[in-house]
Amino acid sequence: MAGGPALCLRAGVGAIYVPLNWRLSASELDALLQRAEPRVLLGDDVAAARTDMDALADFIASADALEPADTPSIPPDRVSLILFTSGTSGQPKGVMLSEQNLQHAAHNFGVTTRVDARSSFLCEAPMFHIIGLVTNVRSALAVGGSIQVSNGFEPKRSLGWLADPSLGITHYVGVPQMMQAFRNQPGFDAAALRHLTALVSGGAPHASDDLLGWLDDGIPMVCGFGMSEAGTVFGMSVNCDVIRNKLGAAGIATPSVQTRVVDDKGNDCPAGVPGELLLRGPNLSPGYWRDPQASAEVLDGQGWFRTGDIVQRDADGFFWVVDRKKDMFISGGENVYPAEIEALLADHPDIRECAVVGLADPQWGEVGYLAIVPAAAAPDLEEIRNYLTTRLAKYKVPKHLRLVDALPRTATGKLQKARLRDTLASDT
Repeated sequence: MAGGPALCLRAGVGAIYVPLNWRLSASELDALLQRAEPRVLLGDDVAAARTDMDALADFIASADALEPADTPSIPPDRVSLILFTSGTSGQPKGVMLSEQNLQHAAHNFGVTTRVDARSSFLCEAPMFHIIGLVTNVRSALAVGGSIQVSNGFEPKRSLGWLADPSLGITHYVGVPQMMQAFRNQPGFDAAALRHLTALVSGGAPHASDDLLGWLDDGIPMVCGFGMSEAGTVFGMSVNCDVIRNKLGAAGIATPSVQTRVVDDKGNDCPAGVPGELLLRGPNLSPGYWRDPQASAEVLDGQGWFRTGDIVQRDADGFFWVVDRKKDMFISGGENVYPAEIEALLADHPDIRECAVVGLADPQWGEVGYLAIVPAAAAPDLEEIRNYLTTRLAKYKVPKHLRLVDALPRTATGKLQKARLRDTLASDT
């Protein structure tokens, strides 16, 4: 589980590095260890208490007794990293990535956000996630830049580091909740951050009013779109005028990425028409660790990867992420995209955050359930329903509204809609 030494050592000896989420329970970690079948486990006291592996000291003693061996020649397409997905929609899958995949993924992010030898990242993303290991670490080191790794996100402390000229931070990658926490800090001073090349927000949609606040302050708040299987897929310019003109867009396809947008029959969609995003390129994972069925479900014979994301492309080649295909539900024969409803409520003053899911209904097939985390006092649910009714087609308005204390999220801030769906279903 210790990211630093394992990350540096595994490439040179042909080992496969499998970072594990230290926030998982003992049973969850054991399940991943059984699937990965590691020969060596690196970690701290927390890891040792949760596993039944030989101590690192025993391993070192055994290794010291071996005869020196020649450094092996490692082909670039050999798997060197396995990242277990967060399991937002089911059981985690082990995404296999080769050195070739990682090099292209790092290059794709670096080109779009102007990473060079003068760049320095403040990395507060977990090292068991592609954002920490690749977006931060590999993107910087690949071009001679530097990284400064903290032990966790604390808004006041992190802001101080970003503003400190002696640290020379140029890039910071986080989720929307982290960026909003910055602006909510007492005495927030945007001028102290104008030296940054880019603040990059990903993992979830970013509210338009918050984006505009950063742009109005002269700070390039860049939204992107990526995944463990491919790294950064879409990247936005760090030019504030471009971001403003394409507000809400995830960006254009990054250099190594080939894209298609297709309908349910596999036909290519014209610009402006939503469809499922397909990907291909040297940055793309060859599949899932010891799971040929899951791999075959997303990869076709021509190397196209079915992302399950609904996107639409404009005439200039910019992409907007509409929703997850599996999050879409059908109510009375009409397609409903929860992300459209969530975006409409993102700026509502009485709502801190919200999420929409579809659940079975005997009359309409499926209907929407809206889970709301209040901003302060409990909001008037009828007012929110009326707010939506005046702005959406009737079939899109959620039938049921619920107040909740929090939305279930992964360690990296991704909303776990499967868990939310189960919770709401059990309460009905």
